[in-house]
Amino acid sequence: MAKTTDKKPSPKASGAPAIETTTPTATGAGNPVVGDQGATAPGGQAQLIVNGQFVKDLSFENANILRMMQASGQQPDVSIDLGVDVQVIAEDSYEVSLQIHVETKRDGVTGFIVELTYAGLFTLKGWEADQIEPLLFIEGPKLLFPFARMIISNLTRDGGHPALNLNPIDFAQLYRRRLQQQAAQASEKASSAVN
Repeated sequence: MAKTTDKKPSPKASGAPAIETTTPTATGAGNPVVGDQGATAPGGQAQLIVNGQFVKDLSFENANILRMMQASGQQPDVSIDLGVDVQVIAEDSYEVSLQIHVETKRDGVTGFIVELTYAGLFTLKGWEADQIEPLLFIEGPKLLFPFARMIISNLTRDGGHPALNLNPIDFAQLYRRRLQQQAAQASEKASSAVN
């Protein structure tokens, strides 16, 4: 059975501690694996380090709160859009951004709109090149999501609405869907170039 260990090295110059995450294999050989991918880093200790995480952008529109409070007990319709973006910062250093857009409506009236971009700065050491993209698009957002979820929950509660607790997200499935969309787009480009 694999277990996760978190080591917190001494604080960096920014004052925030980096969190180093490794996941030893069931055999205890010391080679880490990551999540559902089963990716093993060859030749030593691979590291996924969270250097920091932060709210990059936050917007909360609550213009119709009085109308929503006076409305009947009817549940609002909730629309949630989620995206993941990755930017290279430096060699082995990446920013992973989780964009969440939530909008509620009841009887055609908008209850609230939340737009949150929550980001983390990650350092990857010792991973093969083909393992980096899945780590960034699956494990990065998986580590950030609970914090973004808490921000949205607190914000909606403090805005006078019932706290909105987002359900867990399968980032591996989102990544697979992203790869399928990229393959479909490449296929369309290739077929249109032939015609």
